[in-house]
Amino acid sequence: MKPETLNFFDKVYEVARLIPYGRVTSYGAIGNYLGEPRSARMVGYAMNGSSGKDVPAHRVVNRKGLLTGKHHFEGTNLMQQLLESEGIKVIDNQIQDLESIYWDPAKEL
Repeated sequence: MKPETLNFFDKVYEVARLIPYGRVTSYGAIGNYLGEPRSARMVGYAMNGSSGKDVPAHRVVNRKGLLTGKHHFEGTNLMQQLLESEGIKVIDNQIQDLESIYWDPAKEL
């Protein structure tokens, strides 16, 4: 599919698929990268609908590193377990040392 024919959710999924293993980004950072700076909530909606699309949605958190989307994963701690399996430390639903593992698509792509 050509990039210009992708809808917003598809563009979000394309960016999310580029998040490296062991790194996280925020809903807002993806929106900013896509030229929609006030679309963090829409990026969240896209992540909620990403099941079965081979999108690492667990790597997308809020700007403070909180696992605000965790209730959209099966089980009570799946999002945290997926992050921890990649070496990311999570305490009380918050990423620790966020600055050291934060991936900003505007700077990295």
